[in-house]
Amino acid sequence: MMLFGKTIVITGVSSGIGRRTAELAAQMGAEVIGIDLVKPEQVIGRFIEADISSQEGVDQLILQLPADLDALCNIAGVSGQSGAAKTLAINFFGLKALSEGLISKLRTGGCIVNVASIAGFGWRESSQGASAIAKLSGFPDAHQVVKDFNIPNEAGYPISKEVLLVWTMLACQQESFRSRHIRVNAVSPGPVETPILTQFRQVLGDERVNSDVERVGRAGKVGDIAPAILFLCSDAARWINGNNLATDGGLEASLTIEQFNL
Repeated sequence: MMLFGKTIVITGVSSGIGRRTAELAAQMGAEVIGIDLVKPEQVIGRFIEADISSQEGVDQLILQLPADLDALCNIAGVSGQSGAAKTLAINFFGLKALSEGLISKLRTGGCIVNVASIAGFGWRESSQGASAIAKLSGFPDAHQVVKDFNIPNEAGYPISKEVLLVWTMLACQQESFRSRHIRVNAVSPGPVETPILTQFRQVLGDERVNSDVERVGRAGKVGDIAPAILFLCSDAARWINGNNLATDGGLEASLTIEQFNL
C-alpha cells in the first residue's frame, strides 16, 4: 500500500490522529497538505491555517488549495465540550461543505475519508433525524438546527457522528461524487489515546469510556487509526465505497452482539 504521486489533504494535522496520518502519508510517498486552526510544531509538507466552522472559512480554504487532489481526509473534529451547535458546525457541516466544495479539485477516481466514531453507533435508531440533518443544503445555521431538532448539548458529539455516518452513505450515491468516481468512506475509531480523550471523558462520562476500553482490552493509539485512513486513500481500496471501517479493536462487534443478543 503505497501513496507515491498522490496529493492528500488532511485536516486536523496539529495533533492526534491527524498528525500521525500526515506523518505516515509522507513516509508512504504522498504530498501532504495539512489543515488546522493551529500551526503544528513540525510542518509536514505544506500547511494552511483554516477554520472550517463557517462557510466563509471553508470558502477561504478551498481558494488556497490546488487542483488535482487525490484524497481528502476529514479528521479535524471537536469533542462536544463547546456545545452542540459548534460541534455540529465543525464535525459535520464544515466537513460536508469542504468535501462538496472540493469536488472540482479532486481528481476523477479520488476519494474522501471521514473520521467518524464508535459514538455514532446508534445511527440506525436515529436514522430519520440523522438523514434529515445530513440532507440539509448549504451550510445551515447550526444553532437553528440544534433548536429545530431539539438536540441537547450533551448529545452534540454522538449526533454529529451519527449524521456523518449517514451522510457518508448518501454521498457515495450523490451524483456530484459518482459522476467523477469519487469514493466516500468513513473510519470509526473507538477510544483513542489522544489529547482530546480527556474531553471525551468529560462529555461522555468515565463509565462509558472505561466500559468501551475494557471491552477490547486497551484504548487505541493514533498509530492504529492512521493506517486504516490511508488504506482507504490508496488504490488498494478502489472498490470500497460508502463503507464505514470500524477501527476499534472489536468494540462495534461487542456492542452489536449485546444489542441484538447474538
